[in-house]
Amino acid sequence: MRRMPAVALALVGLLLAGCTPAQSGVASPVPTPTTSPSTEPEGPVQPVGQAEVVAEGLQAPWSVVHLEGASLLSERDTARVLELSPEGDLREAGVIEGVAPAGEGGLLGLATLVDGDITYLYAYYTSADDNRIVRMPLSGEPGALRLGAQEVVLEGIAKAGNHNGGRIAFGPDGMLYATVGDASAPDLAQDPESLNGKILRMTPEGEVPDGAESLVHSLGHRNPQGLAWDEAGRMWAAEFGQNTWDELNLIEAGANYGWPVVEGIGGDEAFVNPVQQWSTDEASPSGLTAIRGTLFLAGLRGERVWAIYPDEDPVYAAAWFVGEHGRIRDVLPSPDGQSLWVLTNNTDGRGDPGDDDDRLLQYRLAPPTEG
Repeated sequence: MRRMPAVALALVGLLLAGCTPAQSGVASPVPTPTTSPSTEPEGPVQPVGQAEVVAEGLQAPWSVVHLEGASLLSERDTARVLELSPEGDLREAGVIEGVAPAGEGGLLGLATLVDGDITYLYAYYTSADDNRIVRMPLSGEPGALRLGAQEVVLEGIAKAGNHNGGRIAFGPDGMLYATVGDASAPDLAQDPESLNGKILRMTPEGEVPDGAESLVHSLGHRNPQGLAWDEAGRMWAAEFGQNTWDELNLIEAGANYGWPVVEGIGGDEAFVNPVQQWSTDEASPSGLTAIRGTLFLAGLRGERVWAIYPDEDPVYAAAWFVGEHGRIRDVLPSPDGQSLWVLTNNTDGRGDPGDDDDRLLQYRLAPPTEG
């Protein structure tokens, strides 16, 4: 008789409080990490208590990043970058020129980089001709931040009405990573010469890093939109499936994740299986974050947040807030790292927005043993 994972045991008593374990598609255990954490993570954790509203009245928000003394949010269709103060006040820091929103395209992911005296805001957006990554210096102090002139970091990524990918983040190695969809042309995902259907890795200026042959870090992706590194330095990505399986993947340099040959866990040794998979109505995953030994995954169609415990054997996942807040676009730590921020996405044309939507919510985090 297989022993139930420790986290699963702790969560059993919470199922009636809005938490549901995943029932399908558990793959093999996560491989041993190649790097060791500098400190032992304080986890795992789970959301507890009631949601606190951090901001509301947002229009199709997509990404959130933290700065010293402020946070910045992107709105897909307005192309606005909003500054959020620690007190919850919102103001417009700027509108990014050249954004051509249509379908799932528009102003998507954000990332930040401090380079000497300059703080850059990076943005992934859909233009009239392509998907591209740009960066802009930020000027002013928190409460009065402004966007400077655009500098193109990478252009020429094929766009479409859907499957644009769009998440960007700096990894522990200082390189910029970007999730790129197949632009509704599945064969591009297996074409090593194409930027589409890939996770890309580049220098902050958009160049091929030393020691790499190209910008392609991994291939065989359909529409990845989640990107995170855990305390052990492992890289994770969340990916939309087509009709059957959404995926959580442990990303390895040069690995092929199978699309469009396979979707979800397959039997072909040429491709890397996902660590976890869900039916497409349970997830449709977008944002992904790692907090204290726990991965949190935002579900759009699934209207839930998945808490995933990748070091359990087998990997264990539990669903939170099912149907409570509608579509969830992004998840990330609060500025102090003690809570989980949850970004709804009900005004994107596919949701059922309430009077205050869209909203940025906050949940306190605690060990799974706390009720």
